[in-house]
Amino acid sequence: MDPQETQHLLSDGTTVWVLSTSAASENLPAILQMFRSGKAEPLVFGDAGQPEAVVIPFEVWRALTEAATDEEGFDSSYSLVRHRLKNPGGPSVPFEEVAAEFGWDLDEDVDDSDFRKPQ
Repeated sequence: MDPQETQHLLSDGTTVWVLSTSAASENLPAILQMFRSGKAEPLVFGDAGQPEAVVIPFEVWRALTEAATDEEGFDSSYSLVRHRLKNPGGPSVPFEEVAAEFGWDLDEDVDDSDFRKPQ
């Protein structure tokens, strides 16, 4: 008989607790109550102590899906730029703040070998 909960070592050295599938099904109502109260701890479950699935709050899933399908932040960047262009009377935003919003690292070296050098 498998234990209700087993530690599983991940490739990065961290561990997760894996709930057996039967225990996960029994605990779903309690997990839902935790999610509703703002405690968003994921429920990792599977058989034989192997993680096979995770239950997470719906809003977390939506954010992950949005981030995963947003190629390099294009959708959110596009929305932000459209908003600013539609509202030109807003305050000036320093370039450093804009870079932070887009997730740009201004100190990162850029490979400009594809650009022509002025002669």
